[in-house]
Amino acid sequence: MVELSLQEVAKGTEKTIEFTRQDLCGECSGTGSAKGARPGACPTCRGSGQIARGGGFFQMVSTCPQCRGTGEVITNPCRQCGGSGHMPKQRVVSVKIPAGVHEGQGVRVAEEGEPGRDGGPRGNLYCYVRIKQHEFLERDGNDLIAAVPISFTQASLGAAIEVPSLDGMKELKIPAGTQHGSVFRIKGQGLPDLRTRRTGDELVQILVEVPTKLNAKQEELLREFAKTENKSVFPKATGFVDRLKKYFGGN
Repeated sequence: MVELSLQEVAKGTEKTIEFTRQDLCGECSGTGSAKGARPGACPTCRGSGQIARGGGFFQMVSTCPQCRGTGEVITNPCRQCGGSGHMPKQRVVSVKIPAGVHEGQGVRVAEEGEPGRDGGPRGNLYCYVRIKQHEFLERDGNDLIAAVPISFTQASLGAAIEVPSLDGMKELKIPAGTQHGSVFRIKGQGLPDLRTRRTGDELVQILVEVPTKLNAKQEELLREFAKTENKSVFPKATGFVDRLKKYFGGN
């Protein structure tokens, strides 16, 4: 398992990992027998590698469970590995992580796995990715989402605000009359697609904050503003009230 930041996902990276794998025993070179010794015939199958059950015309033939079909067993085991032919060994390798990887995805490192059976080729190492949570950004496919709070005056009058991105702060112009939950798109500020290499976007969701405490002057100004409210200022709220009246039969 290797842990990546969103910045590393965006650009790709190389990580050094340390792990333990089974390697061929250096004493017996993987044979499992002591130096100079040779395996003997399996006593269960008598060297055939197979055992037969039943009698007459019907017999079931299967692989010998003791020698696993080799017909031989270790009679004088290697003292270093106990006859297994393998010993644990620490490995340190560099893993190249491509840009655009996803949480839980495995990156294959060829021939860094454990040795194959009976001298077969070595297997592969799979390194799985875990992505660290970002302080301000959340991943959605190849897009990034940032929730940014602004004041109700900024939302009402419009403003130029700074929003977080993987490349630092970016300026975003908020038009007058922006509503809570509105989403603005910054092209090309997302993550690259692992296959097509196309870059996603950053989606900025606006959270309009209402002040929880007003001083006397602010409250006075808001009350004056409330007197000027009309249907053209709040068309959605006015339409909602009209529908309520119609539904419940009010005047």
